[in-house]
Amino acid sequence: MVTQLQLFEIHGRAQRILSQDEFVLEIETFHEFGKQTVVLPFPDSSLAVKLYINEFWTSKQRAAHSLHEISYRACFKPQLPRFFIERLTAPNQFVYDPFMGRGTTLLEAALLGRRPVGCDISPLSKILILPRFDPPELDEVRNRLKTIDLNRKTDIWEDLLVFYHPRTLQAITNLRKYLIEKASSGLLDQVDNWIRMVATNRLSGHSRGFLSVFTLPPNQAISVERQRRINDMRNQTPPERDLTEIIVTKSKSLLRQLDSQQKRLLREAAESPLLITGSCDATPEIQDESVHLVVTSPPFLDVVDYQTDNWLRCWFNNIDGSAIKIWQLHDPIQWQDKMKAVFVELRRVLAPGGYAAFEVGEVRGGKLLLETLVAPAAREAGLTPVMVIVNDQVFTKTSNCWGIKNLRKGTNTNRIVVLRKADRSPRK
Repeated sequence: MVTQLQLFEIHGRAQRILSQDEFVLEIETFHEFGKQTVVLPFPDSSLAVKLYINEFWTSKQRAAHSLHEISYRACFKPQLPRFFIERLTAPNQFVYDPFMGRGTTLLEAALLGRRPVGCDISPLSKILILPRFDPPELDEVRNRLKTIDLNRKTDIWEDLLVFYHPRTLQAITNLRKYLIEKASSGLLDQVDNWIRMVATNRLSGHSRGFLSVFTLPPNQAISVERQRRINDMRNQTPPERDLTEIIVTKSKSLLRQLDSQQKRLLREAAESPLLITGSCDATPEIQDESVHLVVTSPPFLDVVDYQTDNWLRCWFNNIDGSAIKIWQLHDPIQWQDKMKAVFVELRRVLAPGGYAAFEVGEVRGGKLLLETLVAPAAREAGLTPVMVIVNDQVFTKTSNCWGIKNLRKGTNTNRIVVLRKADRSPRK
């Protein structure tokens, strides 16, 4: 018999938390998008693990919820955590992301009625995820912006004029001062937090929906000198942008799919969110054996410099980016050792029988597959590698612009190492 916890509703049909054997069988026989799963041996023959290649989630699926549309470098699609959350957890169980970034796993968990837990070394993560657990009404955003004097004469950081029109930079600076003052006095409320999140997300990009002149994709900020070269090359000068209009327009887009049931689920998640700013290899705030599923993507070896990417966002939010000790590792053994320390902590917080879906990428032209480092490190930490899932799909525009080749090169191949903590041994 299945327990009440095991039996629940997903998309209007009864489901169970799948056992390990059932989950492996579903992966082996998966054909929802007209493809058959290809099964390959794991490169390390000492590990009894197989690679399963198929289109398990895809851009052809219904669009992910509009609340996810907050840009962040190297974030995965919401369909990825949903795939595991739906199959391996029940409502009210804890879902954890130790490298939460923009909060994709946490938001998806909340929308599915799970209890989100997150950790990130960067304080930006809380700024990007917390407001989406408690979204304001659009009129509240409009009315709050009307109370802020964005046109007041104020000192500006002139280096930023390579990105912004002088009047736009004046408005950004006034909003920044308003938010910093409210935060320092402990008076930031739901609407202020939302405005701060949206403004942070709109600082730089390559369309009229952003506050800057044309620059690189909106999930990173290039240096002042490099932007100056782009301006010269394109013969462009920063146009004036309407800060209020951009924030309201983006807010409307983020809120467009939000219904009353989802508001209730998000509000429940917002009542007592466990979000940690710190290193995920030491999280005493999380109780032993309390987490049922981990879905995450760690900092990739060599590839992404999160600290440099976020310097403009850190400035806007009065964060000293140089003080954030983000792992930027180039030696595979050092990276593997860091992951082992993370796995030791994940083993502590995972409930018996709980899973971790650890999304990794290929680096160095596809010559180094990070699952070959992750699986042995996890095993040494006491977790059992179950499988490697490789999602075969079409890449996004951002991925294509970096020259990524599907299943061959890059950091967006959705290679997921699935790990499991052993069940408790039965008492004799």
